[in-house]
Amino acid sequence: MSPNNEETAVRADRLLSIILLLQTRGKMTAKALAEEMEVSRRTILRDINALSFSGVPVYSEGGHGGGVALAEEYRTTLTGLNTLEVQSLFVAHNNEALRDVGLGDAGERLILKLLAALPQTHHSTADHIRQRLMIDPTWWWHETSISPFWEEIQQAVYEDRMIKAQYENDDGDITERTLAPYSLICKSSVWYLLAERDGDLRTYRVDRFHSMQLLDGSFTRRPDFDLPAYWREHTQKLEKFLSGYHCTLRVHPDRISFIKRLMPGRWEMDADAEDGGWKTISLSMDSDLLARMLIFGLSGFVEILEPCELKKAVEAQARDILKQLA
Repeated sequence: MSPNNEETAVRADRLLSIILLLQTRGKMTAKALAEEMEVSRRTILRDINALSFSGVPVYSEGGHGGGVALAEEYRTTLTGLNTLEVQSLFVAHNNEALRDVGLGDAGERLILKLLAALPQTHHSTADHIRQRLMIDPTWWWHETSISPFWEEIQQAVYEDRMIKAQYENDDGDITERTLAPYSLICKSSVWYLLAERDGDLRTYRVDRFHSMQLLDGSFTRRPDFDLPAYWREHTQKLEKFLSGYHCTLRVHPDRISFIKRLMPGRWEMDADAEDGGWKTISLSMDSDLLARMLIFGLSGFVEILEPCELKKAVEAQARDILKQLA
């Protein structure tokens, strides 16, 4: 493709992006569009003129509260999608999470409607990618049972209804809580309820609820709440919390691959520390309990280097096991 053709293609993509932004977000200032497109304000103004000249009903309003907007009745079609965008739409996906919330059939119908709306030239592209790429977010051992309170939980979330529930915490204690349910989140096949309690947003595993009562009162969501932004920040904090316990082990080379598969992203190898083929590896996990479970599972293939407290705990537990077997 020549430089001129490349420039034309880039501008065409930018013009389509502007239309889609105005259609989904409504009125936007030229400055906001320029920041979104990573171009100058002057370039955006030229693009707006080009869209207007080509018949797209775009208009500008000056003064305070002004901006660029599309006429209400205007809608784009799928004819402006490029090949990569078409491929991303038709990547085969797992529908379990959608089915859990009653949207499985709707998701399948959506794919059919998108395919029908595409120009004929894109049909082979869609089929090509569906047969070559699949994204399955479901873990291997997926618990298929749904909470007996699943319908009440969904209703509370959709209608902003307060709930009173009995919940089992990590220690097995069951307490009654009054919650303002904000959102449902599916993480690796497990459903979580994000709810506000005592002014704080907290995450609850749906399968740990022992009772559920819809209350008559509703609640008002925080005006600045954004679920994707909240979840990104929450998962980053959780990953740091779950990596708060550290230990260093000397491991037989036959077990290194097993540790890497078991704890992806939570290990660091000391390339300079090798002794007879044994390697030194540092691990991050959420508790010494998991460390002890790992060490007993690697018995005969592992040596504890630090911390000393872990070595003492393993020795004490080993003595208890021998007493029970005696």
